[in-house]
Amino acid sequence: MIQVTPQMRILVSVEPADFRKGIDGLAQLCREALSADPFSGAVFVFRNRRRTAVKLLVYDGQGFWLAHKRLSKGRFRHWPVSGEARATELLAHELQVLLSGGDPAATDAAPMWRRVA
Repeated sequence: MIQVTPQMRILVSVEPADFRKGIDGLAQLCREALSADPFSGAVFVFRNRRRTAVKLLVYDGQGFWLAHKRLSKGRFRHWPVSGEARATELLAHELQVLLSGGDPAATDAAPMWRRVA
């Protein structure tokens, strides 16, 4: 089971991916397009061209996990954009909002860390 924790690095590909690719193809895309190591333990998030599905790729130390979510109705309306970068980072709670079809930029959550007085 994939468990996304607040300490995990989450990289979202800005450009759509070819969803005919499996684990090996997406791992290669991580290396080439995102300039990231797929064995780093980070969660890599990809979307298809029509914005109806997402795939998550993560390495857990023993092997890769690949999760695929396809919406039964509608599309992912909001997707992170970045100027010239090919990927953008999200926080764990922002990923949950994105996977629910919401806008992660519009989340108003408490800061990740704050000093307790």
